[in-house]
Amino acid sequence: MKVAILDDYQNVSLILGNFEKLKNDFDFQVFNQSFENEDETIEKLKDFEILLVMRERTPITKKIIKNLKDLKLIITSGMRNKSIDLVMAKKKNILVCGTDSNSNSTTELTWALILSLARNIREESENMYQGYWQTTLGYELKGKTLGIIGLGKIGSQVAKVGIAFGMNVIAWSENLKLSVAKDNQVLAVTKEELLEKSDFVTIHTVLSDRTKNLITKKDLELMKETAFLINTSRGSIINEFDLVEALEKNIIAGAGLDVYDIEPLPENHKLRFLPNALLLPHLGYVTKENYEIFYSQMFENLQAFKDGKPIRIIQMLN
Repeated sequence: MKVAILDDYQNVSLILGNFEKLKNDFDFQVFNQSFENEDETIEKLKDFEILLVMRERTPITKKIIKNLKDLKLIITSGMRNKSIDLVMAKKKNILVCGTDSNSNSTTELTWALILSLARNIREESENMYQGYWQTTLGYELKGKTLGIIGLGKIGSQVAKVGIAFGMNVIAWSENLKLSVAKDNQVLAVTKEELLEKSDFVTIHTVLSDRTKNLITKKDLELMKETAFLINTSRGSIINEFDLVEALEKNIIAGAGLDVYDIEPLPENHKLRFLPNALLLPHLGYVTKENYEIFYSQMFENLQAFKDGKPIRIIQMLN
């Protein structure tokens, strides 16, 4: 069976997944770059029966699934991938399986962004290479207010670190229970209070119809001029046009972003040219430990599928 491994940017899948052991049953082809559009995706993948996908990289859309006539199985990293059209997959009788995933990697990256913004790491590092020495004043985290939007698995981990730094931690989400906030030693507040009071606002809610454009111009205008916005969740939770305008006009002090509306972020995107935007290329889950989980469990999923006993099923066959 022909297997396509998509979006292996670092070219590590064959090593970490140990797929060599399955070469007698599966023919693997690795794609290291993103496809330009749906038509190219269909053309490149038309002969494949199995897709191994990295979540939220190449969208496996209704049109793509409909036109991949031989497709029988999709395996995604993680147990949730909103860029796979599960309705069309079910209609075409295509099995969808997933893998486990670490959440601590995104928590750690969130704090890398917060600390970098607080201490002007980007500017000071760049200035060092230009021969300058100590050009900015940073901020200490102790005593500052950290506002967390979404107090789930990652948000609660972020809260613990904030508390360890001596920050005042507050949180909001539409479904946040007071008992959950209390258990995490966090004060539950309204969305407006969080935006108005926080020195750092960090987003850890999932993308849905309710959370798309959750942060718009009016929300950004509630924030302090000295406040920073951090997003390691999904790009569309923040209205990107409004964010660019807020950064250009210094409505907020800056933003630390790991996710975007369009990924990879276009080379000419305005965010790339803003000095108060700290940008990373969606590194949240990109760690050796996470990739080992993804690809080793994809290996296990393939083996189980071959044996007729699929595991880690996201969506069953009809």
